[in-house]
Amino acid sequence: MKIVKLSYLSLVVALALTGCGTSKVVTYNVDKLPLKNAKISDDQLKRWSHLDILSDTIPGMSVDRAYAELLKDKKGVKVIVGIVDSGVDIEHEDLKSVVWTNAKEIAGNGIDDDNNGYIDDIHGWNFLGDITKERLEYERIAMDKTLADDATYQKAKGMVDKKISESSEAKSQIEQTLTAVKGADETLKKHLGKDVYTVEDVNAISSTDASIARAQNIMKQMLSYGLPVVDLLKEIQKELDDATSYETHINKNYRAILGDNPRDINDKKYGNNNVIGPDKKEALHGTHVAGIVAQGRYNNLGGDGVASNNVEILTVRAVPDGDEYDKDIALGIRYAVDNGAKVINGSFGKSFSPQKQWVFDAIKYAESKDVLIVHAAGNDAKDIDVEDNYPNDSEDKVTEIADNLITIGALNFEYGTSIVANFSNYGALNVDVFAPGVKIYATTPNNEYQYLQGTSMAAPNAAGVAALIRSYYPDLTASQVKHILMNSGTAINTAVQVGGPKGDKKPFASLSKSGKIVNAYTALQMAEKMSKKK
Repeated sequence: MKIVKLSYLSLVVALALTGCGTSKVVTYNVDKLPLKNAKISDDQLKRWSHLDILSDTIPGMSVDRAYAELLKDKKGVKVIVGIVDSGVDIEHEDLKSVVWTNAKEIAGNGIDDDNNGYIDDIHGWNFLGDITKERLEYERIAMDKTLADDATYQKAKGMVDKKISESSEAKSQIEQTLTAVKGADETLKKHLGKDVYTVEDVNAISSTDASIARAQNIMKQMLSYGLPVVDLLKEIQKELDDATSYETHINKNYRAILGDNPRDINDKKYGNNNVIGPDKKEALHGTHVAGIVAQGRYNNLGGDGVASNNVEILTVRAVPDGDEYDKDIALGIRYAVDNGAKVINGSFGKSFSPQKQWVFDAIKYAESKDVLIVHAAGNDAKDIDVEDNYPNDSEDKVTEIADNLITIGALNFEYGTSIVANFSNYGALNVDVFAPGVKIYATTPNNEYQYLQGTSMAAPNAAGVAALIRSYYPDLTASQVKHILMNSGTAINTAVQVGGPKGDKKPFASLSKSGKIVNAYTALQMAEKMSKKK
């Protein structure tokens, strides 16, 4: 049931600072907005990030309202959005019409027609080749102390040593569990006289035999997980295999199959043009991110994209299952910039960055070419003004090296004290603004659609709004678009729950530089005013 009163739908005029001076802009006042008591419907949940916080009492980005009231009679220009991620299913029914094609390259001729160093890069480039899995950065550092200074190496090694110890303890516990469950299973099969039995069979056992009673208690607990015995044993074995394989994993050089030198930024000729990757299922993350930006609107397929009418998706595959290499990110950003991207989405991050200067240089290069980079804040529920989170745009967490990177925290669909996603990182200096990131419905490989969540989903929601601005107001710079997203957003002036102990509330205004949530409607209004002043 909608309980928003008409008086709350009025807009107020406020002053908002932009990157190039002051201008009047209409913004939302939600200080007296009542909470939504009715449960969010399935239809609303599938596209909640497009809804309007005032009329729907859901903290969406007012995308629908922007299209209906501000864009219906306007025509924008095409904007290329770079998706630096795990790969994108460019064959997906709801994405194939918006996939970028390199007009300077002739498909399949085995020649680098545009002389950019990448042969047959028709729809982007895959810097990972056939790699899907990778170590975390601290694991790579712990296995090679030359990658970092001694303090960083000792920190990384301490983390690995702790994980090895935990894996060893877990392995011992799982082995004991597996032995106990197998023994109990054999005892009950013999007692019941059948190989397949149910939880009801186990509950009905009445025996004074201590071994049977013990087996009964074990299997009561195990069967309470809702799995048949055969599947239960498989799951326990899988956990044991995972615990056993950790030391093999941390010592494995997954990178070797690429044949490049990951410590040489000038060694650029590696990877291939398969932007989906060797296994389409592994492109789930990147396909979902791309869909948030660009899946079709109102086409009776899955969810709706924020900027689908006016974007092309350029794929850079650079993020494996594990931590990305700084080299791949730096070259991936440069590749997207050189091929015309005006917005780049980066839904990835890590706590160690041994070659962070390469990424800093790539960010500055993008700034020199007027390209906006939209980056996810991370999902560790930590204050990244204090904790390390890469890539970022500041060497000291205070002074920015460039003005073209915007960092996005994640919102929940519940307006009120739970508006911030419980996993989202935050930071009064190093997170710029928040956008929807919980239960976002978008494309996944093989013509499927799923709900996923993370700041990985919040970033492309914001990137979609950035693409709308760059489409309809192409005269505005990347820096101006960044500040529009921050300054035109909806301010939340209450204390909210953040990750950690329940009841750990902080003023929303202290969680990001802007203290606001992205709003497409007011962002486009501000863009209009700024564009007219040029």
